[in-house]
Amino acid sequence: MTAPDLFEVVNPATEEVITTVELAGLAETDAAVARARAAFDTWRRVAPADRARLLRSFAAAVDADREHLAALEVANAGHTIGNARWEAGNARDVIEYYAAAPERLFGRQIPVSGGIDVTFQEPIGVVGVIVPWNFPMPIAAWALAPALAAGNTVIVKPAELTPLTALRLGELALQAGIPEGVLQILPGRGPVVGQRFVTHPDVRKVVFTGSTRVGKEIMAGCAAQVKPVTLELGGKSANIVFADADLAKAAATAPYAVFDNAGQDCCARSRILVEASVLEDFLELLEPAVRGVRVGDPTDEKTEMGPLISAAHRARVSSYVPDGSAVAFRGSVPDGPGFWYPPTVLAPVRHDDRVFTEEIFGPVVAVVPFRDEQDALRIANATEYGLSGSIWTRDVGRALRVSRGVEAGNLSVNSHSSVRYTTPFGGFKQSGLGRELGPDALDAFTQTKNVFISTEE
Repeated sequence: MTAPDLFEVVNPATEEVITTVELAGLAETDAAVARARAAFDTWRRVAPADRARLLRSFAAAVDADREHLAALEVANAGHTIGNARWEAGNARDVIEYYAAAPERLFGRQIPVSGGIDVTFQEPIGVVGVIVPWNFPMPIAAWALAPALAAGNTVIVKPAELTPLTALRLGELALQAGIPEGVLQILPGRGPVVGQRFVTHPDVRKVVFTGSTRVGKEIMAGCAAQVKPVTLELGGKSANIVFADADLAKAAATAPYAVFDNAGQDCCARSRILVEASVLEDFLELLEPAVRGVRVGDPTDEKTEMGPLISAAHRARVSSYVPDGSAVAFRGSVPDGPGFWYPPTVLAPVRHDDRVFTEEIFGPVVAVVPFRDEQDALRIANATEYGLSGSIWTRDVGRALRVSRGVEAGNLSVNSHSSVRYTTPFGGFKQSGLGRELGPDALDAFTQTKNVFISTEE
């Protein structure tokens, strides 16, 4: 008998082992797919109103458990307690939002000659969801909620490092009355469980959030079965600050656009582009804002940034800032245990420097000047990524022109808030395929069936 594959879950703020989780192997994955396939035949036939009611009960169960879920995320992922509470609330909101979908999966009646033509939005089947470690709780909800609402069954593979909130969501779903086999949480390694989602013929769709490199591998594997994918991948987003902007506000908020979640965010505005005429003024305002970011114990209500997820990831982030790097200024971090890395601003940097072109996924930001709108767009778009970004200007016409010109899927003007559960989220270029959240997400979990009914005698 093969020994179980056990994984020690570590608190990144203390480096202490929280618990040990058994990881699924190939046999367990195939068994989970078989259960999901059997449950699909029943779940898809649950009356829309009843499916909606079960999802509302699920949302209510998440709401009642928010403090517990937040505490799990603080311990497991190192998120600040404020962020973790928001994430638990977001998971609840997303499930509640899609609870309205089962009764609104409208088809169409299309005028044709000789009969009636109607369409139906049919579920796809078993959906395999591969969740990253940076936002384990909300990203799991972003996929499972619309998939379940559309009548699919779902298997969620959380990241090995951060399985705890996903496991708890699975427990809450069962408590809320979601039938066995409809939503399963399957901790496991990517090359085992995730790869089996790709190759198993009964998994009819794969949802993946993670690196562009792995996303390409998943897409190539799914192509063999013409299996649809939703991919939310990397980012190297630009924060574009024009001379006419409210510089004080732009500088005060810029740290939180990149250092939130210790920079472990695919939407992080890790390139700050500043109009040359105000570059020095902006940097003078940015320095105290960066030094003022409170890095420390994630359980402290006043903490604004926690640790990185692991020692290995800290080493990767550090490799982007070797000795002699153009560090303009830095924040501070606690002494002692924990995978800490200080908020770091690099300036000046070249446009071909790897810190300006590669996704660091840590609290490191590079600042460069630009001449005018066209130069700003040229620099902002000179990347393989296109996920998010911000534009700071008082000129409404410029805001619209630049928004249309930036090659990214989610932009905000005079703000860094570009993700809402009611609006579509996804990337351009190598930042991904498909859209999550908002009404668009349902299209990713349904397929259109066309039916013609002859009325001729």
